[in-house]
Amino acid sequence: MKKALVIGYVWPEPKTTAAGNRMLQLLHGFLEYDYHIVFATTASKTQYSEDLVHLGIQEQPIALNDSSFDVFVQGLNPDVVLFDRFMVEEQFGWRVAEFVPKALRILNTEDLHSLRKTRQLVHRKGEEFTISHWLQHDMTKREIASLYRSDLTLLVSHYEKKLLEEELHIPAVLVYHLPFLLEAITEKDRKAFPVFEKRKDFSCFGNGRHAPNIDALKYLNDAIWPLIRKELPEAKLHVYGAYLPQQIQELHRPQKGFFVHGWVEDLNTELQKTRINLAPLRFGAGIKGKLTRAMQNGIPSVTTAIGAEGMYGAMDWAGEITEKPNDFAQKAIDLYQNEQKWHKKQQNGLDIINGLYSKEKLLPAFFKVLENLRTNIVEQRAKNFIGQLLQQQSMASTKYMAKWIEEKNKKK
Repeated sequence: MKKALVIGYVWPEPKTTAAGNRMLQLLHGFLEYDYHIVFATTASKTQYSEDLVHLGIQEQPIALNDSSFDVFVQGLNPDVVLFDRFMVEEQFGWRVAEFVPKALRILNTEDLHSLRKTRQLVHRKGEEFTISHWLQHDMTKREIASLYRSDLTLLVSHYEKKLLEEELHIPAVLVYHLPFLLEAITEKDRKAFPVFEKRKDFSCFGNGRHAPNIDALKYLNDAIWPLIRKELPEAKLHVYGAYLPQQIQELHRPQKGFFVHGWVEDLNTELQKTRINLAPLRFGAGIKGKLTRAMQNGIPSVTTAIGAEGMYGAMDWAGEITEKPNDFAQKAIDLYQNEQKWHKKQQNGLDIINGLYSKEKLLPAFFKVLENLRTNIVEQRAKNFIGQLLQQQSMASTKYMAKWIEEKNKKK
């Protein structure tokens, strides 16, 4: 049986984050292709952490800057090592390369962290984002270095793959577009959705530890919801999400139709009671779990260009895309009241899920690429001169810093 070591940034939380869902999708994929999986992380578990053992996955706590990992990974001798985000590759990539050099090194980005971070900083300054901002940020250099050191990098957003190839001329063999891996929505599923007349109100949901979500909720409360409420005085907005900070909980004002519920066990049931999903994201990256989740529950979404970026290809969007508060509110109101348009946008969402996120189509293609890579890894690494250079230079400094910290810790 082939072995895969997944080194996580955190323990997967599929009920609280899109990243947790994404990781669980990847783990299920490796299980379907008969891999024995070991999931290792330096993080601590939370009340929302998925129990991986019941899936047949071995859980392994690991420590930073500790040679115990070297012994562990050498003993495991995995065929594939997947790093969950570039920070994890920085910490453990050199150890994997040194102690199990034949293992494929795969980088899972979730989103381009550097792109999200740069957009956030530019937004805070009140400036308009440009590619130049991103190229000049230190995190971009770190993330791209990690990409080159890896044998393959997984990108959820087609936009981000195009960005890397066109702006930085990253070789196509080093990056692979693998979006969310979702089950198809059948006609039976669609018929089971509550009909237009049975739905009411608006939803907005997301993890409270994700900066774009917090900004979107505050923006929604301050600039958009009052406009919607003025036209639809009986409408309510239902906000869901784990880890919502105090500043968001304090927005709970039933008299204004703004209800902050926090985390709920069965989010799908709550979402299917609502008619429109609102996601006024002003910065971010990757593809948005909140928008695919809305589609999966038959809910059209009103969002921004950032929100819908890389999510629908050449297909028609499952709702409306707009930027200005007045336009955003008006499009949400129109869609809320127009049953014919609402049904069309709902169908667009089902088509997007089945056309672009089909697990049945995406998984076989990905594992075919993975097997080809395993066969030709020596040749590919030989051609990746920049990766070899970065492995020798930048990782040498990381390696010896880690060893220095390890020795220092032993003396305590």
